[in-house]
Amino acid sequence: MLLLKLAWRNLFRNVRRTVLTVMLVGFSLVALILTDGIMIGIQESMVGTITETLAGEAQIHRRGFLDDMDDELYITDPDPIIERVAANEAIAAYAPRVLSAGMITSPYNIAGGLIYGVNADREVSISKIKRAIVEGDYLSGSTRQILLGKPMVELLEVSLGDRIVVTVSEVETGEISQELFRLSGIIEFGVPAMDEGLAFINLDVAQRLVGLDEGIHEIAVRFKNPEDAKNRDHAFYREFNNDEIEALSWLDFSPAVSALIEMANYGTLIIGIVLFLLATLGLINSLFMSIYERIYEFGVAKAIGTTPRGIVGLVMLEAFLIAIVSCVMGSVLGYHVNSWYEANGIPLGSFEVEGVVLQGLYTKVVIEQFITLPFYVVLLVLVAAIYPAIFAARIVPATALQRSL
Repeated sequence: MLLLKLAWRNLFRNVRRTVLTVMLVGFSLVALILTDGIMIGIQESMVGTITETLAGEAQIHRRGFLDDMDDELYITDPDPIIERVAANEAIAAYAPRVLSAGMITSPYNIAGGLIYGVNADREVSISKIKRAIVEGDYLSGSTRQILLGKPMVELLEVSLGDRIVVTVSEVETGEISQELFRLSGIIEFGVPAMDEGLAFINLDVAQRLVGLDEGIHEIAVRFKNPEDAKNRDHAFYREFNNDEIEALSWLDFSPAVSALIEMANYGTLIIGIVLFLLATLGLINSLFMSIYERIYEFGVAKAIGTTPRGIVGLVMLEAFLIAIVSCVMGSVLGYHVNSWYEANGIPLGSFEVEGVVLQGLYTKVVIEQFITLPFYVVLLVLVAAIYPAIFAARIVPATALQRSL
């Protein structure tokens, strides 16, 4: 307790230096909290754009389907697989789909695109098709309904209720198949590639159009715990991967984004190391200045019997108190800064990263930022204080007294 009292009093012997040191370490913690919040925000935005827009968190296909999007590789008897998916306790929702490349024609123009046959009710829990509608109505099961992206609607020069002809090649025979639709809804995902090249019709209509009977091309899946999607050893993937069928995580069908997220984690680590290297050097300088100002006191203390361990303990306690005060200040300020940007975003406009469009940049506040990061700050401050503490413990009383004269 005596060492603690002495250490606390020593901090206020030069208030300006102590305040500046606390600000240096504290603002480094604020910067690290904000950087971590930005990285987590970017990751969640990118993953959310992939998994919540259309793809889902995982997908089940015929093996090799995603390699070339070959519509001949379809699941011929999906009912047993769907029953197993529905019975899986880890799965929150699923949606069967049919996919086929085709031509979309209006009386005024023609466009190529990917035709999605979807189960309208199940898609609500998997994708944001319904939420992306900006004009018109969502699919209700009617045979003639079709949803198109806003850029494609402008290209085709059509409006709600206009006639749209979809032309595809039947899977088994290769013959041309056509169907007449009425534009029932206009969608806007905010991802240019999707808005310009996708069309959505009802699942049973798509099956009939491409000649699949009851077959489907994919089953999109959402987990109860989103973290399960990234665990390739999860029981779901083991159950649905065999010689004919494959279950893939979003990490598999979006490898570029997965690699970018890994790089972002390393980026946070590098930024943290640089910030606290600078803060550590400032702290060491501050401690040495404090030691040199009190070199006479340390000499007297050793002369009257204070052990080197006691000197080390005193300097380390001073560093520990600086770390605690810095962490309190940094955590409070970091929470408010991070929370403000989480609510209001960083005004950078829209930008594209690996094909994923991010609307602004929003940070993310997580509890680990105020437990793990301050812990590392305290640890690094104590490590930085070891050398100054050893230096103080090795002061020779006679030399110290001579220097003070």
